[in-house]
Amino acid sequence: MSPVQIGILGCLLMLILLACSMPVAFAMAVVGFIGFALIVSPDAALSMITIDLYETFSSYSLTVIPLFVFMGQIAFHAGISRRLFNAAYHWLGALPGGLAMATIGACSAFGAICGSGPATAATMASVALPEMKRYKYNMELGCGAVAAGGSLGMLIPPSVVFIVYAIMTEQSIGKLFIAGIVPGILISLIFCLTIFINCKRNPHLGPAAPATSWRAKFISLTGIGETISLFILVMGGMFLGFFTPTEAAAIGAGGCLFIALIKKQISWKVLNQSLKETIRTSCMVMFIVTGAVIFGHFLAVTRIPFELATWLAGLPLPSWLIMAMIILFYLTAGCFLDALALILLTIPIFYPVVVGLDYNPIWFGVIIVVVTQMGVISPPVGVNVYVVSGIARDVPLQTIFKGAIPFLIALIVSAVILVAFPQLSLFLPNLVR
Repeated sequence: MSPVQIGILGCLLMLILLACSMPVAFAMAVVGFIGFALIVSPDAALSMITIDLYETFSSYSLTVIPLFVFMGQIAFHAGISRRLFNAAYHWLGALPGGLAMATIGACSAFGAICGSGPATAATMASVALPEMKRYKYNMELGCGAVAAGGSLGMLIPPSVVFIVYAIMTEQSIGKLFIAGIVPGILISLIFCLTIFINCKRNPHLGPAAPATSWRAKFISLTGIGETISLFILVMGGMFLGFFTPTEAAAIGAGGCLFIALIKKQISWKVLNQSLKETIRTSCMVMFIVTGAVIFGHFLAVTRIPFELATWLAGLPLPSWLIMAMIILFYLTAGCFLDALALILLTIPIFYPVVVGLDYNPIWFGVIIVVVTQMGVISPPVGVNVYVVSGIARDVPLQTIFKGAIPFLIALIVSAVILVAFPQLSLFLPNLVR
């Protein structure tokens, strides 16, 4: 049996294991180890898996993940998310669908200090949904807005998905972070426009909240000062070259902890809980990365990525059509696989193709994150929808999926704009030396 045939069988076996509910990390590692042992040798496979485990868990680059996760945990427990929503509510609440728009705004801001889509969705669901119920919002719109808004945590820096993509493709984490800023703002605005149009057509979806005075509006802005300060400190430091991404993450986590201490909104119990959640989330990501590295080495010896890249590059099709096929694949696969797992599984295959077609790898990273954002709100494996459903237990799951559909359309429109105008993603990174 040829290496390519073994590779195809390995991919099928992995899909079967995933369908049997085996964790993604272990499915990739098991298939990668067995496949590598068959093609090379059992001794080489044992050596490979030992080295991969050690190098992943001792990687300096990956220390950025627990630091940003810890930053998000402290921000949540310190009440930063509630203050963000309060400020957004004072400025947008009086508009049709204003509370839903405020949720999108708060998700965007919280995503700037969190880095995780599901974590952003869970945090804002607990803050925003009770307020929407109080003002008699349609929960289809409300839950859909929270699930979609949570996906912004994947794109707006710092983003765990960007970190993993950067490490796998040897791109600059800082440039990827900066590349996500303009697309993140664009998608936030398109989400708000979607809410406004739907609520104008059907005012019962999101009744306007009572208007607030200008004095109250400006007072509410004091609640977002710490978020803006942290974002400027972290992203500005990287943009100007003062910090590496890991140093920026450490400074951001330390700054968040300092703010919580100053405001007396942290205790030993909260700190302990934040550390436990950080360890759990970070270990999950690290195991998935390790599994993907092992599986990637297996794919490398099968030569499937090389053969696929050669085949696609040799097709008598324009490069934009091949890119469209790759994006369509991600859009479809994102409905069935977790975003991080999907990127880890497919980047070794598609990245050589993209580079061979002379597309900018930073731009491709942004596009892939935007497309996988669609997956977290699409059935049947829309993880953000399940997160919101776990908090809004009185709202049927199908209602939340239905509420996410307008935002899914908005994401498709956003992806088309970003593909048509790549400079929206590349303008800021090109300013960094």
